[in-house]
Amino acid sequence: MKKAVLGTIVVVLIAVAVGAGYWFGTQRAGPAGAVATSAGAGAASANSKGDSGAPIVVEAEKVALLSWPQTITAVGSLRSDESVTLRPEVAGRISSIGFQEGQRVTKGTMLVQLDAAVPQAEVQQARANLTLAKTKYDRAVDLAKSNFISGQAKDEADNNLRISEASLQLAEAKLAKMEIRAPFAGIIGLRIVSLGDYVKEGADLVNLESIDPLKVDFRVPEMFMRQVQVGQTLEVALDALPGKTFEGRVLAVNPLIDAAGRAVVVRAVVRNSDTSLRPGMFARVRLITRDSKESLVLPEQALVPQGDQQFVFKVVNDRAVRTKVDVGQRRDAKVEVVAGLNRDDIVVTAGQIKLRDNVPVKVVAAKGSDSGASAAAPKANEPPPPAKPSAGGSSVIAPAQAAPAKAEASPSPPQRKS
Repeated sequence: MKKAVLGTIVVVLIAVAVGAGYWFGTQRAGPAGAVATSAGAGAASANSKGDSGAPIVVEAEKVALLSWPQTITAVGSLRSDESVTLRPEVAGRISSIGFQEGQRVTKGTMLVQLDAAVPQAEVQQARANLTLAKTKYDRAVDLAKSNFISGQAKDEADNNLRISEASLQLAEAKLAKMEIRAPFAGIIGLRIVSLGDYVKEGADLVNLESIDPLKVDFRVPEMFMRQVQVGQTLEVALDALPGKTFEGRVLAVNPLIDAAGRAVVVRAVVRNSDTSLRPGMFARVRLITRDSKESLVLPEQALVPQGDQQFVFKVVNDRAVRTKVDVGQRRDAKVEVVAGLNRDDIVVTAGQIKLRDNVPVKVVAAKGSDSGASAAAPKANEPPPPAKPSAGGSSVIAPAQAAPAKAEASPSPPQRKS
């Protein structure tokens, strides 16, 4: 009985202690939380009022006028001026190889000789038959004059003579095919046969390449097809030879447009007197379609794309004016402006994401720019400039003063309870 009473008393005391602690904590946190909430609301209200007329800090540059040639940039591959893989027309055993791999050869050089014993015998047989046929024909002509033979016998002798001549020509043609000669001057590649190999008709023997000059094939979108003409100059740069460019000219334009890529294939020719270029290399082509002209140029990061249109923000009377522009070619992180801007217009190059049309802006010097850098940053041992009141009565804080201003906004200590 006593244990039950003691347990009840202990439970009651614990409940009283918990309730007292909750009441005491509520009384202390209530006033401080209300003060903090009130201070936060006041600060948010002040910030809302102060930012309503504050200019947005942006970076801007003046539109430049540069002399740019009108070009089209594309990628392509180098090709040999002439290229062939030598193959025999008749089967036979290789009896002689008349070249060294990688050697320069002239047109008509004997490269591969097949065993020609049988074709040579056929040629000798055809010559003997031709001699006999010619003798019979001459005798038939003499007899026909004396009317000792009929005209039919003479015609048969004439026909046999012609057949013998054709047989000799056929045997000589077969004999000539046992020698494989260079069809043009060039450099021999790597052979895949050896002396004594038996090769069939059409078997690959070795490749022959003419690499001076070289051809370069590249594709141009169909929208630029009218700008490409035979004889135009171009510059070729290769990743394998950095820092070097090679001049060339357009040789031909394919009249057929690729339906898959909507592009036209252009073939140009490039001189390669030192043979530093090789077929199969990846090439970057810059086709010059028009001579240099004065063009308005601005940094590419100034563009604000929207759908298929391009916009920029001009700075006019310390306000951002959204302007549509037509762009041309792009090169080296810069873009040509065809329409929409005038010379000496000032265009925002950084901070466009915060801008809307006709909002006030404050222009500062771009990072890494020498012009205006001293004016944007305060000099050493010089107090920061005073804040200028805005049109709405609030002050504009410079970026360099943002940290001290944030430090001053620390919450006040809680009030001592009386």
